[in-house]
Amino acid sequence: RRPPPPSAMLTSRGPALCTALRRAAPGGLASFHSSARRCRAARVAVVLSGCGVYDGTEIHEASAVLVHLSRGGAEVHMYAPDVPQMHVIDHSKGQPAEAESRNVLVESARIARGKIASLAKLTTADHDAVIFPGGFGAAKNLSTFAVDGKDCKVNREVERVLKDFHKAGKPIGLCCISPVLAAKVLSGAEVTVGHEEEEGGKWPYAGTAGAIKELGAKHCVKEVTISFPAHVDTKNKVVTTPAFMCETALHHIFDGIGAMVKNVLKLTGK
Repeated sequence: RRPPPPSAMLTSRGPALCTALRRAAPGGLASFHSSARRCRAARVAVVLSGCGVYDGTEIHEASAVLVHLSRGGAEVHMYAPDVPQMHVIDHSKGQPAEAESRNVLVESARIARGKIASLAKLTTADHDAVIFPGGFGAAKNLSTFAVDGKDCKVNREVERVLKDFHKAGKPIGLCCISPVLAAKVLSGAEVTVGHEEEEGGKWPYAGTAGAIKELGAKHCVKEVTISFPAHVDTKNKVVTTPAFMCETALHHIFDGIGAMVKNVLKLTGK
């Protein structure tokens, strides 16, 4: 005898199948549909500050953030403020290029492969988390920290984004120098930029920790390596890691950023 067609099998077993599904799911069939909705990818905004460590986003950090977000299955959208850079640095000489001027959004588009929008368009409603890679652009273009230290001002759109995500209870990830943004904008936040002493040049920007304390934030000493690579402020949902604040091997930087990204994604609940 030929077996019945698949449609007939489904029809004949339909009631039993539905009963089995209801028993397996306390909420009935609806719970299967709702769990499917909960499994959607986390939508993460990445905010860039130019292209190049000395006057924009640190490219290795941005790449590490994007790789780990991809590995974590996140849906990524990139943004940058549409403003002039503070100045342009000739990275081959480490000196200002006095005759040049560049736009932060235009330069950030190099890293984003053109898929980028003005920071003014970033909203919490469209995203589950936001991440700020480091690089001096965070201290020069997203804020005036490089010039004014604890008395710095934060770009208006950057401040809006940080406050909006914080108010919405959505996680914020920052690495390298960018935790100063959270320290300035989010009162009482806990962040790390690594160690508080230079230790013979291993932590050349250790003085930043003191400025963070002066801003009213709590600084937590952390390593950059995989053992203790990120600090999670569970109350404020702020996750930070030192990255290139430390003079160390590139793979340690990459792993530390991975820990930051992993904790950000975990806090989204996706």
